[in-house]
Amino acid sequence: MALIKQRVSSISPTQKIEYKDVDLLRSFLTDQGKIRPRRSTHLTLKQQRQLSKSVKRARILGLLSFVNKNET
Repeated sequence: MALIKQRVSSISPTQKIEYKDVDLLRSFLTDQGKIRPRRSTHLTLKQQRQLSKSVKRARILGLLSFVNKNET
């Protein structure tokens, strides 16, 4: 029988993911500005949904850029 590993969230369950906390949101984005998948962020399903909504809201308000520009 396969063992099921329990995930340990990278943030505390009581910490709210808000669009105003840009530093927290940036930690869950890739270099290109994409939202990292749940398997690499180790968030719960509820937290991942909050994260995606907050990132999208911050992008619309101009707090985060939609795409990170490569400096060449």
